[in-house]
Amino acid sequence: MKRFILLLVMFIAACNGQDTLTPPGSTPPVDSVTSTSAPPTIPLHTETPGPAPATETPAGATTFPDPNAYAWQPLVTGLQRPVDLQADGSGRLFVIEKVGRIRIIENNQLLGAPFLDISDRVGSDSNEQGLLGLAFHPQYGGNGRFFVNYTDTSGNTVIARFQVTSDPNAADPASEVKLLDVDQPFPNHNGGVLAFGPDGYLYAGLGDGGSAGDPMGNAQKTGTLLGKILRLDVDSAEPYAVPADNPFGNEIWAYGLRNPWRLSFDKSTGDLYIGDVGQGQWEEIDFLAAGSPGGANFGWDHREGAHDFEGGGPAGMIDPVAEYSHPEGGCSVTGGYVYRGSLPEWNGVYLYGDYCTGMIWGLIRTDNGWQTQLLFDLDVTITSFGQDGFGELYLVSDNGDILRLSQQ
Repeated sequence: MKRFILLLVMFIAACNGQDTLTPPGSTPPVDSVTSTSAPPTIPLHTETPGPAPATETPAGATTFPDPNAYAWQPLVTGLQRPVDLQADGSGRLFVIEKVGRIRIIENNQLLGAPFLDISDRVGSDSNEQGLLGLAFHPQYGGNGRFFVNYTDTSGNTVIARFQVTSDPNAADPASEVKLLDVDQPFPNHNGGVLAFGPDGYLYAGLGDGGSAGDPMGNAQKTGTLLGKILRLDVDSAEPYAVPADNPFGNEIWAYGLRNPWRLSFDKSTGDLYIGDVGQGQWEEIDFLAAGSPGGANFGWDHREGAHDFEGGGPAGMIDPVAEYSHPEGGCSVTGGYVYRGSLPEWNGVYLYGDYCTGMIWGLIRTDNGWQTQLLFDLDVTITSFGQDGFGELYLVSDNGDILRLSQQ
């Protein structure tokens, strides 16, 4: 019944000319996911600051695990529209609430006091606005610096740096140093993801500015930061420098994106995976191998997925390595992570999902090319995935739940 209602709403919105592909998505029905009992205890790793230990298994998977032997088990509940989960190397997990708070999960418990509360400067009225991304500096254990991506009360994107206090469970909201302010012409397609690459640079995903069909053509313009993956050097200058090998002499690293809703680097290989939300038909996963030069063009709005949208475009546009259509069971892709945890059958499998349906696919690269397979069909709305310092994977639901991939 839930999916019938969802499809009906999407059909009505499409007939009215609205853009329905809006991660983190419309507010889900109240009965989508509820929890009336305490979640089972799931042990968290105790981490030490610094890089995760190297995996002892091969970097790539050649087959998919049997999903029936595994489940996404509840870790904590009761969050307010969480949209991101990150780890700082201490064993704690940090969850973003869209309204402008960062919460801490420690010893399987959600702490009452927020790590950071900047709801006074975050604009989150529109569904795709709010505090959207978090990245801890690779040397966070020594310098206490972390970075966030949010929309301000005027609806514009802010990428900023903050500092932890002497209390490791509390950051200083007055320590904000703004790196970038980016005007947003519409309230949707803000992107929001942040991640440090293996090169030590900070990567940021920004959407094309919103509305539908990229009416301003931002994604293909290398003079605007909208519809791009940005790459910043946050260590060589204050507040940042443009890396010398960025391809266009500005912050842009890659372009031709509609709304990158989560990107991640494989902890073992350094490969980059990007979930890019489609327009009306196709959702896609894009890929750049470690060491790829800047300047990749992923095709929007000439292409939607591997298909013509407006047509034409320059040579060399990069098609996705995976895609799915809306009739297959989706409306808005949520990019994920390559699993590098304690379950050897999953090692090297990239997991991604769909916001509206709760479907989760696996993606692997074999001698026969890229292979994808539907692995889970959950009754949750997937706003994000997360990964701890030991490569374990978590699912973030708009319903307020955090789940962890575990053996049955």
